[in-house]
Amino acid sequence: MPKDMIQDPSIYEKRESAARSYCRGIPASFASASGSVMADASGRRYIDFLAGCSSLNYGHNDPDMKAALVDHILSDGIAHGLDLHTDAKGAFLDAFDAHILTPRGMDHRVMFTGPTGANAVEAAMKIARKVTGRTNIISFTNGFHGVTMGALAATGNGYHRGGAGMATQGVTRLPFDGYADGVDTAALLDQMLSDASGGVDAPAAIMFETVQGEGGLNAASPEWVQKVAKIAKKHGALLIVDDIQAGCGRTGTFFSFEEMDITPDIVTLAKSVSGFGLPMALVLVRPEHDVFGPAEHNGTFRGNTHAFVTARVAIEKFWADDRFQRSLADKALVLTTALQQVADMVDGAYLKGRGLMQGVDVGSGELAGEICARAFEKGLIIETSGNEDQVVKVLAPLTTDDTTFRQGLNIVIDSARDVLTRHASLAAE
Repeated sequence: MPKDMIQDPSIYEKRESAARSYCRGIPASFASASGSVMADASGRRYIDFLAGCSSLNYGHNDPDMKAALVDHILSDGIAHGLDLHTDAKGAFLDAFDAHILTPRGMDHRVMFTGPTGANAVEAAMKIARKVTGRTNIISFTNGFHGVTMGALAATGNGYHRGGAGMATQGVTRLPFDGYADGVDTAALLDQMLSDASGGVDAPAAIMFETVQGEGGLNAASPEWVQKVAKIAKKHGALLIVDDIQAGCGRTGTFFSFEEMDITPDIVTLAKSVSGFGLPMALVLVRPEHDVFGPAEHNGTFRGNTHAFVTARVAIEKFWADDRFQRSLADKALVLTTALQQVADMVDGAYLKGRGLMQGVDVGSGELAGEICARAFEKGLIIETSGNEDQVVKVLAPLTTDDTTFRQGLNIVIDSARDVLTRHASLAAE
């Protein structure tokens, strides 16, 4: 038995904090992974449709990233450099500039924050407040921006905010696109900001996800996004797009807002930006808003050199031309077609999201949970999202081969059918 294999699985229950979450519904102890497949300690294989909650857009252990990282380590490359200049950081910035920013006409500077998405959000909010001299941030219903105190204030989920143990502040939350039937929520936002008695303090920033990942795959329309961008400019607020889960190709383009004709003042990235699942987060900020003094927002791990190595490879391998992006459109159509079969089985169910960030709202967290549990029994790792966990959410690696992708989607379809058949049988008794 390998020395690192857990001999007594009860150690998790005995010693791990009750804050653990994903492992409650996915109780296997995993030992290896490659591409879109994970294997547990017994050797059973599972197709991964969770992908580290979109932290593994390029799959597990990409061979080119792995080789570059191993070479870096074996050659005594810098492992930790704070924010010192290193060859790895320079090579990453060169690749990011050449293949991501410049082709998209973005003049943003790159700020390396602490390694989590929440840290990037904290930095973005602080920048907006320093630039404008204002304190209020506008965020939206069902948005999720992290669970550190500043980011948590902008997060809509009451369960997570309840974990703060104290009041969160500095944020006004307004309805997201489509939140209220028949209501133009962008027009409402503008009206409230324009009215001196609207009760909303002039904002430092307006912040949103174009697709709300944890909030249930609510996808903003391009028209709504454009309106909000204009409203931000009209009222002197910075526009922050939180692309932590929706970025790095998840919606079909590197940034989720690319085809919406906007240029955010600030963009937050994390999760798949390292390419390899290594901790890394960025804040992209327009030069005129790059106002922090040295170390005004810092962190010991703001320079994850190993992540720079793999992130460079990811950019050069997948984003140096448009072949990868074009493949995503084909795969998204396969996903939509399969999920529609699930939706057709459930009264009132409907598809949500876009690109390779889609799911089915089945109307009940209990039903969605049963479908995901049955899928796990059949060898698929998949999770739920939404305000009531009612959305069966697919976040397969973007690199999943066609055969594996369709196998996983067939498991979703079969699992939904199994659960619904069981419900019908119980109702008939």
